[in-house]
Amino acid sequence: MTLNISLVLLLGIVLVVLIRGGTLKAGPAIVSVLFGFFLASTSMAPDINRFVSGVTTVIGQIQF
Repeated sequence: MTLNISLVLLLGIVLVVLIRGGTLKAGPAIVSVLFGFFLASTSMAPDINRFVSGVTTVIGQIQF
């Protein structure tokens, strides 16, 4: 059985859990989101996308 979930959705859920658990305050969370948003518009975005795609491919090939 395979489970497909958007990485954005997964990271959003983790962010909400961290904020609600008190591990991460709202201010740093907003700064992190804005950093990611602006980082996506830089020339580094394709390299980051390739890296994340490679990592998720490797994780997807792991057999339990």
